[in-house]
Amino acid sequence: MQASRIFIALLVVLILLSMATYTVDQREHAIVFRLGEIIAVKEEPGLYFKTPLVDNVKYYDKRILTYDSSTPDRFITSEKKNVLVDSFIKWRIIDPAKFYVSVNGDERQAERRLTQTVNDGLRAEFGKRTIQEVVSGERSEIMDIIKERADRESNNIGIEILDVRLRRVDLPKEVSDSVYQRMEAERKSVANELRSEGFAESEKIKANAEKQKEIIITDAYREAQKIKGQGDAKAARVYSDVFSKNKEFYDFYRSLEAYRNSVNSKEDILVLDPNTEFFKYLQPRLKK
Repeated sequence: MQASRIFIALLVVLILLSMATYTVDQREHAIVFRLGEIIAVKEEPGLYFKTPLVDNVKYYDKRILTYDSSTPDRFITSEKKNVLVDSFIKWRIIDPAKFYVSVNGDERQAERRLTQTVNDGLRAEFGKRTIQEVVSGERSEIMDIIKERADRESNNIGIEILDVRLRRVDLPKEVSDSVYQRMEAERKSVANELRSEGFAESEKIKANAEKQKEIIITDAYREAQKIKGQGDAKAARVYSDVFSKNKEFYDFYRSLEAYRNSVNSKEDILVLDPNTEFFKYLQPRLKK
């Protein structure tokens, strides 16, 4: 009988002890309530005590959470064109007490608030930009602006925004066809302009090359004529110096040169008086 009483007493002590203690995991925040009022927030992992039957504990995830919209949202650009945006948000709870007071500790309600904040920011930023800027040019800038704005506003509910990403920005089919056609026309226009500029530059280079060519040829011809004239003059001086020493031989040599230049082949015929000065050195042979 006494043993059973001891067993019951130990059981009651264990029950009271289990009701008076709680543990906090390193991945969790813990809020301690006393009769519905927050009396403590535990963020360090470990074993803690509470008042049995009076205090209760609620746990909230400390890890990074991801909210991914199930369907793309539709926004309007500065050109009054619709775009479909698929985005996701990385967030975590940094102030569990404020989180509980603001959204009653409900993650779904918090995600609705985050979605509204992010969508308002996207609507404002997309409304300032064209489709081309949104799709290809300024996505990183938009994400940075939205993250900063959403983080600033979400701090009021005890949440930190770590990242906002635009996974995909698409155009509705009725818009995409006209946009792609316009982009294609713009690219063709740019290509034609570049070809025209390239052709003009090519003609300019060719004309300049031809001009330089003519200048080089003219200069080379002038230099060649100059060198040739100098050579002829020098040769004439040499001939003059050499033949002046023996005038008879000079006349004979000049006559031979005249004969060679006058009769280049067997078909050539000269009709001249044999007694002319031209045949002076051949007359002894002609008389024979």
